[in-house]
Amino acid sequence: MMHSRLVAVAFEAYDPVRAAQFWAGLLSREVITDAAGALLPGEDGQLGLRFVPGRAGQLGANRMHLHLTSADLDDQKRTVATALKLGGRHLDVGQRPEDEHVVLADPAGYEFCVIEPGNAYLAGCGLLGELACDGTRHVGLFWNKALGWPLVWDQDEETAIQSPRGGTKIAWAGPPVAPKKEPNRQRFELVVAAGDQQAAVDELISLGATPIGIGKDGAVVLADPDGNEFSIRETDPSVVGSPIAPQ
Repeated sequence: MMHSRLVAVAFEAYDPVRAAQFWAGLLSREVITDAAGALLPGEDGQLGLRFVPGRAGQLGANRMHLHLTSADLDDQKRTVATALKLGGRHLDVGQRPEDEHVVLADPAGYEFCVIEPGNAYLAGCGLLGELACDGTRHVGLFWNKALGWPLVWDQDEETAIQSPRGGTKIAWAGPPVAPKKEPNRQRFELVVAAGDQQAAVDELISLGATPIGIGKDGAVVLADPDGNEFSIRETDPSVVGSPIAPQ
């Protein structure tokens, strides 16, 4: 089976560079700007993030949000303080006073959580511990096969996968999944070696993906079994921002 590689999760933003600079400061990563926006490459299993021109995040309309981990309470406080200094803000999503995680929004309006220390599920995942998604078990199994990432959680309709190298987990919370009313503001970006795009697209379709069209950059746009858009393109070593994230 030809496994496509996950380069990044793309986030639409009115100001992609500002959003990328926020996350670069929070995650201590380099920003690479290119024609497609601003990329924070993934490394050591950590998920790559790309910010592209488009709509900003909107509470209740997004199917993905990031979870950052904490070594201890002081570390959690430092991460929150850094996020606020960089332009983040506190966000009320109905969390209870006794909840120990802190919910914030980045400058583009996307929700993320700073998880309390001692979370065994995210132990060893690194600072960017998880991409938490709304989605069915079926879509978790689809991405398990599409990326070749092992299932690290599969209970009560909830699933999670992780690169064989470790690092950021990608999880789906199971039903109920809110109906989609517009194209997602966040999308997986996949790459394959030059000459392998059509074969990879055919394989993804055989796994349950639906073709949507061709993007301006030549990437093929598809939807996963839950209707989430994603793109796949051939990697071009001569293009800045096109590295393949290690797996």
